[in-house]
Amino acid sequence: MSLPALDASTVIEPIRQLYAAGGKGVLCVTTHVDGPSYRPLGAMMAVLANGRRIGTLSSGCVEADIALHAAKALENGAPYRVRYGKGSPFADIVLPCGGGLEILLLPQPDVSVLDALLSHHAARQTCVLEVDQRSGILCAVAEGETELTGDIFSVKIKPEICFFIFGKGPETATFAGLAQAAGYANLVLSPDTETLEAVARAGCATQHLTHAHCPKDLPIDAHSAVVLFFHDHEWEPPILAQALTTEAFYIGAQGSIRAAEMRRMELVRLGTKGTALARLHGPIGLVPSARDARILAVSVLAEVLSM
Repeated sequence: MSLPALDASTVIEPIRQLYAAGGKGVLCVTTHVDGPSYRPLGAMMAVLANGRRIGTLSSGCVEADIALHAAKALENGAPYRVRYGKGSPFADIVLPCGGGLEILLLPQPDVSVLDALLSHHAARQTCVLEVDQRSGILCAVAEGETELTGDIFSVKIKPEICFFIFGKGPETATFAGLAQAAGYANLVLSPDTETLEAVARAGCATQHLTHAHCPKDLPIDAHSAVVLFFHDHEWEPPILAQALTTEAFYIGAQGSIRAAEMRRMELVRLGTKGTALARLHGPIGLVPSARDARILAVSVLAEVLSM
């Protein structure tokens, strides 16, 4: 079973769009950050040959100017560096954060390397883009961090978080809608048809649960979060017992402290060991005792993203 990926605002989308354009454009990469910055080191933006921009490298301060430099890089056919903020020759372009950015522009990137990066990403595997800043030669490798080593700048590209959301009612629907709106791939599993219909209208993928279990064909990996929103807590232990055997980096269920204690006791009865139990979150969320579905949804999403 596979899930739709929502990559419109992710680091991989500039690569995807450049590949779709046959490499006819410029890949722009932030290779140095001095002081505060809106976007992280390794942030990427694509400028296609027709001038269309995909991605951002700042809060909107430099993107239009980068597009002008990208046109020059595309015309010259050679790597090109631009600096903004601290140490920049462009005094008329000010970064409100007060920092400095150095951007490397790479015209007509190798489509075979872009294809390799996309293949790793589609398989939910971490991959690393290596760029020789002098020659502009690109390489896709399996391991590394986002860093500069000599003339080689590396960008680590991790799979996006995928949410597997079990439950029913407004908490489930609100959380799923928030994850969907934020652009995260998700699957909602519920025994309740009203809940499934509500989240489907928001664009979420759905699966009907006929009994309390975690389907074995779910593609839960180390970049997945499993979250339960049940008021009928008897649904939880069988699902959690199976979820705790996966590599999911976050597994949690809503409920009070007392409900969490009862849940753990039942998991022990089902044979779940202490090391697995230690991975279970509950009560979930950064806001204690949240009773509003909207607050709970934001609170839980913030907790997952803080992991």
